[in-house]
Amino acid sequence: MEQGNPSDSTLACRTVTRATSVLGRVPKQVSFDGGFSSRANVADIKAMGVTDVAFSKHVGLEVTEMAKSPWVFRKLRNFRAGIEAGISFLKRTFRLDRCNWSGVESFGAYVWGSVLSCNVLVVARHLLAT
Repeated sequence: MEQGNPSDSTLACRTVTRATSVLGRVPKQVSFDGGFSSRANVADIKAMGVTDVAFSKHVGLEVTEMAKSPWVFRKLRNFRAGIEAGISFLKRTFRLDRCNWSGVESFGAYVWGSVLSCNVLVVARHLLAT
C-alpha cells in the first residue's frame, strides 16, 4: 500500500517489481491505466523482462512499441477493462468509492472488508444458481 497519493506514472516499475516478487517470476504481459503511460515506463518495464505492455491511453506511443501485435494489445486492454468492471462493482455495491476511516491501516481494513464481502456475495450467488 502506498503512503500518500503518488503520481501513477511513478508507480509502473514498482508495480511490475511487486508482481515479480509475488509471482516468483517476471510477468510476460502487463496492462495499465492511461495515467501510467510514458515512453520511459515502456522501456523500463521491457528492460525488466516483460514482453508486452498495454496502456489504456497511449498518447504519443505506437501500439507496436508496447506489444508485439495489435491483437495482443487489444487483448491486454480488454483484460484491464474487465478489471475496471470489478472495481466498479465494488464501488457501486459496497460503497468503495469513498472511505471515511482515518489512517492507512483503517483504509486497508475497509478495502479488505469490501473485497471479502464481494467475494462472499459472488460465491452465494453461484451456489444459489446451481
